[in-house]
Amino acid sequence: MERRRTLGQYRAIDLVIFALLLAFFEGLILRAVTDWFPNELYTVSLAAPIVSIVYMRWGPWGILHAALAGFVFCLFSGANGEQYIIYCCGNIFSALSLTLLYGVGKERVRTGKWLGLLFPVLVQFLMHGGRALTALVLGAPLGSVADFFLMDSLSYVFTLVIAWIVRRLDGVYEDQKHYLLRLNSEKEKKEVKNES
Repeated sequence: MERRRTLGQYRAIDLVIFALLLAFFEGLILRAVTDWFPNELYTVSLAAPIVSIVYMRWGPWGILHAALAGFVFCLFSGANGEQYIIYCCGNIFSALSLTLLYGVGKERVRTGKWLGLLFPVLVQFLMHGGRALTALVLGAPLGSVADFFLMDSLSYVFTLVIAWIVRRLDGVYEDQKHYLLRLNSEKEKKEVKNES
C-alpha cells in the first residue's frame, strides 16, 4: 500500500525546495557579481520570479521567500544591519500583489495572456518600491530612491522570460490545491477508462 503525504507535508516540502532554489540562485548570482563583475552598475535577481511562483502555488506563504531573498542578498553582498532591514522588509511589500491574485483569481492570472506576465512584474515592482520606501523611512535621501529601481532594472527582463517559461510547464505556475485536484481527477478518469 502506498503511503500518501498530507497537503501540509507536500506544502512544507515544496516550500523548502523553492527556498533552497532561491538561496542557491541568488547566492550564485551575487557571488558572480562580486567576484567576476564588481564594477558593474546593474545586477540581476531571480527573487521576484521565484517569489511569484510561490505566491501562485501557496499564496501568503511566499512572504517567507520574499524575506529570504532579501536576507540572501544582504548576506552575500556584505550588507550592514540597515540594509538587512531595507531588503528583507522591503521585499515583503510584494505581498500586496496577493490582492491581484485573489481579487482576480489565481486561475485567471495563471491562464490570462497578460495577467500571467503582469503578476511577476508587479511582484518585482513592489519589491523595489518596498525597499525604496523602507530606505526613506530609515532616513535615506529622496534622490537615492531611483537606485532601487534602476540598479535592478535588468531583473524585469529576466522576470518576464522566466514567467513566460514557467507558465508553459504543467503545474509549476498553478495553485497546488487546484493542481493536485486536477491530477487526481485525471487519474480517476484514466482508471475508469481502463476498467471499461
